[in-house]
Amino acid sequence: SDERIRDVRPLAQISFILPQGTNRYITMLGRMISEMAPQLERFSIKPTVEYIDSFNPDLLAKTLHRHAKHADGIAFMAIEHPMVREAVNRITTAGKPVVTLISDVASPTRSAYFGLANRAAGRMASYLLARFIARRPAKVAMIAGSLSYRAHGEREMGFLDILQELYPDIEVVGLREGHDDEAINYRQMRALLSHHPDLDGIYNIGGGASGIGRALKDARREKNVVFVGHGLTSDTREFLLDGTMDAVITQSAEDTIAKCAALFRDLREGHKLGTPPDPMRVEVVFRENLP
Repeated sequence: SDERIRDVRPLAQISFILPQGTNRYITMLGRMISEMAPQLERFSIKPTVEYIDSFNPDLLAKTLHRHAKHADGIAFMAIEHPMVREAVNRITTAGKPVVTLISDVASPTRSAYFGLANRAAGRMASYLLARFIARRPAKVAMIAGSLSYRAHGEREMGFLDILQELYPDIEVVGLREGHDDEAINYRQMRALLSHHPDLDGIYNIGGGASGIGRALKDARREKNVVFVGHGLTSDTREFLLDGTMDAVITQSAEDTIAKCAALFRDLREGHKLGTPPDPMRVEVVFRENLP
């Protein structure tokens, strides 16, 4: 029967390509993909995870092509770059489905994006910072991983939108890039604090929260600088508990993997994709509602 034929087909090889480094949320996501491998077999999927220097568009494009030779599908965290877009278009034109995780790429041929509506997430971060900061006028700053991540660029835009619309008395005094690296973020945060001793808030657009938290603590500013960031991980959880961070915006890693697996299964079974999936739910975690 058709059912039995489906059962004996080999598992679909799905390559997950993620950025290496100290972004703990991404590391946790990769580890969870590997740990969930037995459950993913139910979706007829066998995942592999590779970490690469994702800030290098040439390397990312080459890695996508290399995986496309043997994988049945690819899921990856994208950067917005013509070489990456071209790689996605070529791979999908050749019949291999590609989905983006966390950060998207402007390719009309990719099958789906599993991430936040990042402009909305940036607006949310801005709103939270503004509500938490008691003083007016106030000064805030941002640290991004890299604005070549569409997610980070969109979060920045959303963040600035809300300040312009609702809180014109809050001034943005700096935007720095830390490449989601804890050591670089530490240095960037120390520099911001020395240039702006009256800084009232910091928005960490990407990963590497540990560096920022450590810099605030070393400067004894963790109690009076409002700190909002992304990705619920072991370090951001500790920062929420001890009051260093005020809020963490996150998306469920398990949910992301499960939705991704279901999509690859549906494509493999010949289902046509209807409307694109909704963005992942923006979850805001405070100390009082830590899961």
